[in-house]
Amino acid sequence: MKILIISDAWKPQLNGVVRTYEYLMTHLQEQGHDVKIIGPDAFPARFKLPGYAEIELAVMPYRRLAAMIDAYRPDTIHIATEAPLGRAARRYCLKHGLHYTSCYHTHFPDYIAKRLSKYLPFLYNPVRNMAISSLRKFHNTSSCLMVATQSLEDDLKSWHFTAPMHRVTRGVLTHIFKPAEKTRFTSLKTPVALYVGRVAIEKNIHAFADMVWDGSKVIVGDGPSLSSLKQRYPDIHFAGRQMGDDLAAHYNSADIFVFPSKTDTFGMVLVEALACGLPIAAYDVTGPKDIVTEPFLGALTHDNLAEAATQALARKEDSDKRIAHVHTHFTWETATQQFLDGCIPVRTDDKAPSPSS
Repeated sequence: MKILIISDAWKPQLNGVVRTYEYLMTHLQEQGHDVKIIGPDAFPARFKLPGYAEIELAVMPYRRLAAMIDAYRPDTIHIATEAPLGRAARRYCLKHGLHYTSCYHTHFPDYIAKRLSKYLPFLYNPVRNMAISSLRKFHNTSSCLMVATQSLEDDLKSWHFTAPMHRVTRGVLTHIFKPAEKTRFTSLKTPVALYVGRVAIEKNIHAFADMVWDGSKVIVGDGPSLSSLKQRYPDIHFAGRQMGDDLAAHYNSADIFVFPSKTDTFGMVLVEALACGLPIAAYDVTGPKDIVTEPFLGALTHDNLAEAATQALARKEDSDKRIAHVHTHFTWETATQQFLDGCIPVRTDDKAPSPSS
């Protein structure tokens, strides 16, 4: 099968969306499928996303994208994101009466509202509601909307998303993320609480930074809030961006993993941490509550992250259970089959949705 994936998030960006499709593509190709991913790097005219210098988006990509789709002649089209490329792909499919699938990866309504209301708090609700309306219109013409968790599906249905929804979970590279000896943080006071991810306002990192903790805190990652956090929290150890074996070494050298975000729809770092044996401390929100489903996996909280961290640390000795849980529930083989099960031929006997649907 010729599978076309169109994504505004693609290499050289480094985030959960990019990693998801990188791993899916590898497994799809191993099964003999022809996979093409079109990202912003295929378009000469691009602009940097304000506040995220490492993210470039295509400028007016429709004509070039249409020619690329015509040349590839895919059997199925998957639109991964809702930015310029995703919107151009949706326009193409609706214009030509083609079915497409889409995926809801990121709670953009909360991300955008947090950024725009930073200095004008009264903007939060109207901006969030406008963003929800825009995303609902985008996805409601999809023949299949792929979502990672049940709680995310529940959120979208409460927002009146009506496209058929299909579960596609995530996996973990267990040959990289696995238990190993502690090789980092040897000079830091224990216990070590670790955060891994983008360093940006929407990740709610200040909740981790302000958390009462009788030990050390480590932040792994890069992003627009890095310099301000370094100045504000000189006692926190900032390790910068880490990848592969180096990232795994940071997980293995910590005692617990803390995930302060309230806006992520899954959190691949959560299953990476669990695969290394770390217990999780997080808020009881979409993403963490779909992953931390057993007491031995960690602890969730409604408003006291320090309490969750203390409870998670008390479950540190259950590492074998956590590792076995990940190997059973989070594999890229399973996620790939789920993705294939959700794919829709571009042309079927059923009429594709119209732009007004």
